[in-house]
Order: sequence, then structure tokens, then C-alpha cells
Amino acid sequence: MQNPFFFGYGSLVNRDTHAFANAHPATLSGWRRRWCHTHLRPIAYLSIVPAPEAQIDGLIAEVPDADWAALDVREKGYDRLAASDAISHALTAAPDVQVYAVPETARAGVSEKHPVMLSYVDVVVQGYLREFGEAGAVSFFDTTDGWDCPFLDDRASPVYPRHQKLSADETAFVDAELARVSARIHRRL
Repeated sequence: MQNPFFFGYGSLVNRDTHAFANAHPATLSGWRRRWCHTHLRPIAYLSIVPAPEAQIDGLIAEVPDADWAALDVREKGYDRLAASDAISHALTAAPDVQVYAVPETARAGVSEKHPVMLSYVDVVVQGYLREFGEAGAVSFFDTTDGWDCPFLDDRASPVYPRHQKLSADETAFVDAELARVSARIHRRL
């Protein structure tokens, strides 16, 4: 029996944030990313919302022995949904693929009290740069809603637990894209 896969569209695109080795670029159709907050977490994260004409790039990765326990803990606040029919990829086999999304009933708007951490944005964009190049990272910004929410610059003391060190070029790219989408960056709250 083939192991299942997850579809990552945020920090899971950055291979340095997990140990799932059998990973491949993929596309999820019918969904769009959105920044949101859930009462189950103190800060805002990415989620996905239905969008019939949309598609987003990401990474599928095998979950060995169908052991979802650690990933479910990492993705606390998200529901795991069947996504096989909405995924396109280059694998010859058609694995069972699931995706995490914050349920609509648990979603709240991002606020000054629950901002998006810049260290989290950095990790996500670094993953997109590595997997899809600059064009794919620009597409990440263009296929994500909620850039008008507050972002907190925590780079000096990262809050995001899986933060990564970015190169000067990666940081400059993130900063330029945040400016392009008119993101509001707060130095402190």
C-alpha cells in the first residue's frame, strides 16, 4: 500500500522546516491562500479558502507509514482535508493527498493583537524561491489574500518556531514583494 502525501502551501514548502524527504512540486486547484487567525494559535498563519477558478503551487510530500500524528500537532488549528482530486503533480502514481486548512468556523481576521510574523513570511517565501524560483515566489504573493493585515517584524528575535536564516538576496526579495503588495510592517506592537 502506498503511503499518503500532504500538500504544503506555506512553511511546508520550505524543506528545511520538516524531515519529509519524498517531496515534489505540485499544484492545488480550486483553492487560494489567505492570512488568517484562529483562536487556537496566538499569531496568524496561512490557510486556504475555496476559490473555484484559482490554483496555487506548493509541495506534496510522503507521510511515511501514514503517521500523521506529528504533522497534525504541527498543524494544530487546521483540519486535514482530502485533496487528491484537486492536485496535479509529476508522479506516475496517484497518491492519496491531504491538505490542511483552518475551518471557516475557527477563522478570525488578523489583528494588531494577532499579527503575521515576518519570520514566518520569510520561511514561506524562502521555500518558494528554492522550489519555484523568483517567478514562483512572486506568484505566491499574487495568489495569497490578506496583505492588508498587520505584519510584525520579528527578524531580530524570531517568534516563528521554525524560522530560518535568509540570505541578503532572499531578504531583499521578501522586502520588495511586501512593499509591492503594500503590506503594513510594524516594528513592534
